[in-house]
Formats: sequence, C-alpha cells, structure tokens
Amino acid sequence: MYLIVTRSFPPELGGMQSLMWGLSKELSKNFMIKVFADYIEDHKDFDDQTSFSIERVGGIKLLRKYRKAQLINEFIKENKIEGIIADHWKSLELIKTSKKKYCLIHSKEINHTTGSSINKRLVNVLNNVEKVIANSKFTKSLAINCGVNENKIIVINPGVDPAEELDKKSLGKVESLLKVKSPRLITVSRFDKRKNHEKVIMALRNLKQIYPDIAYICIGQGEEEVNIKKLVKELDLEGQVMFFKDISNHLKNALVAKSNIFVMPSIMHKKSVEGFGIAYVEAAQYGIPSIGGKDGGATDAIEHEKTGLICDGSNLNDIYFSINLMLKNKKYLEYGKNAKDTVSKFYWSNIIEKYKEILN
Repeated sequence: MYLIVTRSFPPELGGMQSLMWGLSKELSKNFMIKVFADYIEDHKDFDDQTSFSIERVGGIKLLRKYRKAQLINEFIKENKIEGIIADHWKSLELIKTSKKKYCLIHSKEINHTTGSSINKRLVNVLNNVEKVIANSKFTKSLAINCGVNENKIIVINPGVDPAEELDKKSLGKVESLLKVKSPRLITVSRFDKRKNHEKVIMALRNLKQIYPDIAYICIGQGEEEVNIKKLVKELDLEGQVMFFKDISNHLKNALVAKSNIFVMPSIMHKKSVEGFGIAYVEAAQYGIPSIGGKDGGATDAIEHEKTGLICDGSNLNDIYFSINLMLKNKKYLEYGKNAKDTVSKFYWSNIIEKYKEILN
C-alpha cells in the first residue's frame, strides 16, 4: 500500500487539486492506495464515489499539520506500507518513518533564498526522500540551485485526462457570444501578476489596429481582477476583452476550442513562478497552440515554433511580435495541429508509467 499525503484535493478546485486527484486515481489502478487529505466542506459525496480510501483531517491550519502527521505516523506503525507520496515538502516534514518517501515539487514552494531557515527546512526534507519529482526541467534546475541533491530529482510532467467531448449547446452559446469577433485570444488562469494579463492587454491595443475585430477572452478570477478591468477601460478595449468566471467546464472548453491562440506569457513575480502550465496542454487537446513565457516551465508544455511560441513575458514587444507572428498567415493552424497531434504524451495513461518505474 502507498499513502498519498496532500493538502490540496477535490472537491476543492485548482491545478494542484487536479494533479493530486489524477495521480491518486491512476495509481489506484496499479497499487493499493490511501489518501490523507485536508478537510473540505461537502467532501462526503465526492469521497463516497472514489474507489480508494480518503481520510480527511480538519481543524485550524497550524494544528492540523501536527494532527495529520500524528494520524499518518500511527497508521504506518499499524499497517504494511510500501511508501509515501506527498504533494509538498511540508506534508512530509513531521512524518517519522524509514519507509520510502517521494515528494512532488512545483517551483513556488521551493523558491526561497539559499541559506534561509525555510530553505534549510525544505533541503533537509527533500534530501532525505527516495525521489524528488519535479513537474518540469525548470523546476528541477530551481531545486538544484536551492541545494537539493541532483541525483534524487526526476522530472515527470503533470498528466491530463483526454479532453471531454465538446457540448453542442455550449458551442452554440459561444458562437452567439463571439459572432464576428476574430481572431480570438484566450487565457484561462487566476488573475495574478505572474500570469501577465496586463501585458497581453497592452499588446492588444496595438493589435487592434491590424485586427479591428480581435477578441481577448479571460476566464478566471483573482486579486488582480480589479486592476486588469481598470486597464481595459483606460485603453478603451472594453469591446475587445471579455471576462468570464464561475462558468461550467462545458462552456470553458467550448470557449477554448473556438479560440485561435492560448496566451499566457508568464513571468516571475517575487518568488512566484509558473512551474509547468497544465493550461497549455489542455488547450492543445482542442488543437489550440499556446504562447508561453520563458521564465518557468512552459518550455516543457510548449515546443517552440512547433506547438506554439515561447517569448520573454517581461518584454511587451516580444509578446506583441509573438501574437502577430502566429496570426499572420494563420500560423496558429499549423501549430495547433502539431499541438493536438503530440498532446497524448501528457495523458495520465502515459505519465503514470514513469511513476510506476520509480515505485516498482
């Protein structure tokens, strides 16, 4: 039996939640697993439908960490365990066992100043596990720079399930919403600084001169929402930029499928950086190419000049040039086809084989 220890798990929504759910679901087809997850409202209906055991741990955050570790330590003593797979180094910090431990790393949570107390803590945990599983080559190099033993690190990209079939009703709704708007850019992400919506909007102002019917679809919410909407108003782009939040998966997928380019030229903001970018892969499933930023793990998800373009997200000219380059001569059609043709390497059915190699 393998234990999966995670702070992020459905029915809560988010990238980490999807990753830990996908990993648990696929591993459960090959191994006996038990998940220890944080308590979340309305978890019972979700948990009852899974094929494996999920134990939820509640209480205030500070005490929860200790309570969870105590429960896991007791469970290990009383049961035959092969190993423990954790979503975060902090999930392993208080677990006392000689069993094999595996820790996923994503970038932001390890990006601390070398020599700082938090850096020493994470290095101490990660250098005492069997394998550190980095979500991209970028995250691996970040971990090495942080002081993690290079020999312990393996790169396994996050997986996705094959795309759901598009819903006809949602496709019809999108067509009536967008009508003559073309070309169409889209971003699906939280509104935060590193996702770089503002530079895309600034580039849009100039692109509007060449493509008067251009549209930019923003799906998400977050702390930067007010600032982004203010910028749209200041630049007189309210006719070009469309905002959506709290929409169904069907409508989100239809909006992506009916767009031309997925644009998310992420940057490093303070310690926050894009470790991989599963959204690029999700767009690729619908034959939509991406423009990503050079800072972070986008280069694992996007093959430059094949399935999209990698640009300097801090350089407005570069963003403008990349979008225009893909729109000119409809280059996005070629890149989109390539993206769709190669996306299966990210399917969970293929990604899980890499996990099986290190666990067996």
